[in-house]
Amino acid sequence: MSVTLNWFLPTNGDGRSVVDRPHSNDRAVTTPREPSLDYLAQVARAAEANGFHAVLTPTGSWCEDAWIATAALIGATSKLKFLVAFRPGTITPTLAAQMAVTYQKISGGRLMFNIVTGGESAEQQRFGDWLDHDQRYERTDEFMEIVSSIWAQGGVDFDGAHYKTRDARAFEQPAVVPPLYFGGNSEAALPVAARRADVHLTWGEVPEKVGARIERLRELAAAEGRTLEFGVRAHVITRDRSEDAWAVAQRFLEQMDPEEVKASQKHLAASESTAQKGMTELHGDTVPDSARDLEVHPGLWAGVGLLRGGAGTAFVGSHEEVADLIEQYHAVGVEHFILSGYPHLEEAYWVGEGLRPELARRGVLAPDPS
Repeated sequence: MSVTLNWFLPTNGDGRSVVDRPHSNDRAVTTPREPSLDYLAQVARAAEANGFHAVLTPTGSWCEDAWIATAALIGATSKLKFLVAFRPGTITPTLAAQMAVTYQKISGGRLMFNIVTGGESAEQQRFGDWLDHDQRYERTDEFMEIVSSIWAQGGVDFDGAHYKTRDARAFEQPAVVPPLYFGGNSEAALPVAARRADVHLTWGEVPEKVGARIERLRELAAAEGRTLEFGVRAHVITRDRSEDAWAVAQRFLEQMDPEEVKASQKHLAASESTAQKGMTELHGDTVPDSARDLEVHPGLWAGVGLLRGGAGTAFVGSHEEVADLIEQYHAVGVEHFILSGYPHLEEAYWVGEGLRPELARRGVLAPDPS
């Protein structure tokens, strides 16, 4: 079992600090780097040049459409894969299966699915989705079953609570079947992961907690006659010297406006996501004087979550220290790491030129995708 490094495509804009993208603000309020196609192509090429396997592209009303943005970048890259996030409530399973076939043909098999069930009713309702939290996971379960069946055999008849299909099929089977990445830590989510997912994703909680969840998911998957792989989504600040990395974290912290933090935390408190609640518990809602006060585990910093929803922790330290932390996650079963940093263009090089060689030296890094 080896480690695969993936990066993030900032389709909601980018900047030199987490304060450039607070969760409570619209993009137009403060976005030093707009997510133009030219800029996203720079980030994608940097990710490819630095050996990342894929880039995660988010979904929501706050960012560019993941399908269209990544399809536009296929020609700007040659081997980089695209982990496209989307919500089952916004697209039918048959259309998703057919779109994947076309995407694989034009990209040479570089599509990966990130199934996002959705953790905020207000956000879901913007897209006309009025199901509650648990109902959304029931629908995701059906969605993933239908999609996988279409790719495997075609001609799918399905009669569920949320979908009814007759002879559902794509015009052909994909030459490369996209792996299904899936996130969710609630009691409604874990059985779906065990039955349907190829990779279960979680945000960067402390390794012990991640490990305990992995053990439970392994048991649930075994009961289904399946196995799962596991991934962690986190930010990273990796430097030649530990003090330089923590100086960046300290700068991020000092730039935070306490009123903006309160506004972001009020917004995030409304989330129905179990994973989001786990992120919030790591930091509370106050801004301390020292970045180290938010170090919840050696090298794991919870400061990002003061302003940003979703992944709220960062791996912080020297390349050696960050590699140590990655090995701790690896020891409890994590193989896939989806990392990001501010700004995403420059930070891709810090990881590629500093952290990646250290992981390779230790023998835990997966071979270059080329």
